[in-house]
Parts: sequence; structure tokens; C-alpha cells
Amino acid sequence: MDDLGWLALACDLAELCPPSSTAFSVGAVIVGADGQEVARGFSREDDPHDHAEEAALAKTGADLASADLGTGLSGATVYSSLEPCGHRASRPRTCAELIVASGARRVVFAWREPALFVAGTGAEILAAAGVELVELPGLAGRARRPNAHLLGK
Repeated sequence: MDDLGWLALACDLAELCPPSSTAFSVGAVIVGADGQEVARGFSREDDPHDHAEEAALAKTGADLASADLGTGLSGATVYSSLEPCGHRASRPRTCAELIVASGARRVVFAWREPALFVAGTGAEILAAAGVELVELPGLAGRARRPNAHLLGK
């Protein structure tokens, strides 16, 4: 699959999120350097505070509390329907920080985080850490759809 296909899958996963009035519905897929899927997740999958990238990273066996997650994801790509979070109230580490610690070197996303709950700063954190960012706004509508209730649409 190519970037569009993996990102479309992440957007489909966002549709599985339990609804929330205080958080975005997001889907994420981690693809290894070999092009094979490593893990996938979506917001609130197992816990009301789970973010999609966090849920996917947890499935890799990562210790999310560790400075180096030890996931062996060097060269991996994280596909996320929404820009990974750069600020969080519910957990000590943001998704951007977790991605950097995982060793993933590339993030592809569809939609920049709107400043509805917090300012979207995940892209800046990732870029500062040397993670390659690819935004595919052609899929932003699919990423927004499960969040329409938050956007007043």
C-alpha cells in the first residue's frame, strides 16, 4: 500500500472511536520500514483517555513511560488521521513525544489539529526532532467526518 492507502485506513479507524464531546476521534497505523503493518489503534479504544497513536504504540510492546520506548520502530512511518498531539492534559506524554521516542522517522497525516481543545503543536515537535512530516490534505474531509459533532457541522 502507498501513503494514501495507509492514511485512508487510519481515517477508517477514526470512525470506530466511541463518540466524545471533549476529544477528537482519530485513527492511526504504524508501518515498519519493510512496508508491513506493525500495529493500529484508535482514540478511546481501550481507555477513555487513549489517543490513537498511543494505542497503536502500546500494541508494539512499548513501555510508554520509558524515555526510549524500545519498540524497534527505526525507519517506521506513523499514519494518523489527525496531526499527533503536542499538548495533553490526560497523560504525561504527548503523542508527538511518544512517536519521537519510538524511533519512527516519518509521520503522514490528513488534518492539522484545529485549536478546539488545545493549540496543535505536534507537527512542530516532530519536525524539531527530525521526523519527516507529510500532510495529505486530500483526506482531511475523511478525517473530519467522525468529528463533525465537535466542529458544529
